[in-house]
Order: sequence, then C-alpha cells, then structure tokens
Amino acid sequence: MSASSIRIMIVDDHPMVRLGLSTFLKVYDDLELVGEADDGAAALQLCKEVLPDVVLMDMVMPIMDGVTATRAIRQQFPSAQVIALTSFKQEGLVEKALQAGAIGYLLKDVSADKLVSAIRSAHMGRATLSPEATQILVEAANKPPPPGHDLTKREWAVLALLVEGLNNTQIAHRLGVSSSTVKTHVSAILSKFGVESRTEAAALALRHHLIS
Repeated sequence: MSASSIRIMIVDDHPMVRLGLSTFLKVYDDLELVGEADDGAAALQLCKEVLPDVVLMDMVMPIMDGVTATRAIRQQFPSAQVIALTSFKQEGLVEKALQAGAIGYLLKDVSADKLVSAIRSAHMGRATLSPEATQILVEAANKPPPPGHDLTKREWAVLALLVEGLNNTQIAHRLGVSSSTVKTHVSAILSKFGVESRTEAAALALRHHLIS
C-alpha cells in the first residue's frame, strides 16, 4: 500500500459482513484495511491503535451501538470519518447517526462502486447518503412539528395537571399562582393545540404521549 492509501476500519458484529467487506477492499489499491471490530466498544479501543481515516460502522450491535460509537470516535479522533453502513433505514436511526457525526449513511446492499466512491468522498470530507436516507430526511424536514412543541415550561405544568382532571382553581393552588393566570395558560394551550376544550386538549396530550 502507498503512503497515500485511505486507512479503513470495519465495525460489524456479523463475521460474514466483515469478511465480505475486507475481501472487497483488497481490490482497490488506494484502500487499506487496518482493523476490524465486532462492536462499538472494541472499535473505540482499536481506533487508538490503528488510527483509521474512514470507519465503516454498523448501527445495530451489542455492547455499544453504532450511534454511540460514532459519537465517541468523532469526539476522540476527529480526523476519522465515519460512514454508517447498515441494513436499517428508520427515520430516527438516520438522524441519530448524522447527529453523532457520521458523514455518510448507506445501506448494506449498496454497490461496490458506490461504496468505494463514498469512502473516497468521506476521506475528502464530503457526505454521501443513500437515496433511502435522503428520502427519510426530506420527509422528516417536511413533517409538521409535534403537538406541544411550542408550549412553555409553565404551560407544560398546567397541561399535566389538566390531564389529571384538575380545574383551574385546583391547578392554581397546586402551582401557587392565581386562577386568572391558569386561565391564561389554558387558553394558550388550547390555541397552540388547535382545540376548543380542555377535554380535547387532554385527549390530544394522551394520544400523543405528551404526558407520562
């Protein structure tokens, strides 16, 4: 391998996946496999020893999952780029991987050419997302915000007591404020929820599990 080779580390709890990836990487002169790990904790330790340029990271693993490992690697080894390489494409997982610092998100059925291109792009600091991941992010960006996203801290407190079935006087006593203040908060909650009654507000809060 030349001094300019991209140093790759594979992290996956399935031996056959690691074998397939390691075999495929040998075909490319500019890619060098420097280490393999079967969980996130082992990957973090191995990073200290092999100092990879790019990590191919599975997301769902025992001991330490890929999101946690990605965040730790990016914090401790900021020069190492992480590509999430997984079978899973749930909205939450895509967002968590990218928030943790992954520069790419690809599914394991990606073609060899696209994976190599993603590795080279990651090494240069450029992101690569699978079409599925891109679609998930677009849909998430266009999704209306959940009910309650704009409630104030005090309005959340009033809502919780409202769900318990307390009236304004009881809520006022519990919170140590005036009944008129509670009435103002209740009106704001109804307005923000787009409902007309306390019962509707309570039902909506319970339906969306806003109050535990």
